[in-house]
Amino acid sequence: MDAFERLLWWLFAGSTGAKTRLLVLNALREQPRNAQQLSQALHLDYTTVRHHLSVLERNRLVLTEGEKYGKLYFVSETMEANWGKLDTILGRRVASEAKGEEKSER
Repeated sequence: MDAFERLLWWLFAGSTGAKTRLLVLNALREQPRNAQQLSQALHLDYTTVRHHLSVLERNRLVLTEGEKYGKLYFVSETMEANWGKLDTILGRRVASEAKGEEKSER
């Protein structure tokens, strides 16, 4: 497992904000947006969106253009190139959660 894959595990499978970060990243993959547009499109609090954008930007999964409130966010080329790894991680997480539910039903 390379360093980028470990980062993806941590951001999207190992932390409490994983689902929200995934929503934000998928929305940006559809089209570049600013924080306010993301907040409205995802029906999330603006400060929540800004927090997750900051995490994604700090870890180089998103890039920005512009300044202040009009700053647009884009999915980075590195993230685009590694989207398959994220899909694999998400698939494993779902399978693991399903196994956990089966055990609890027994």
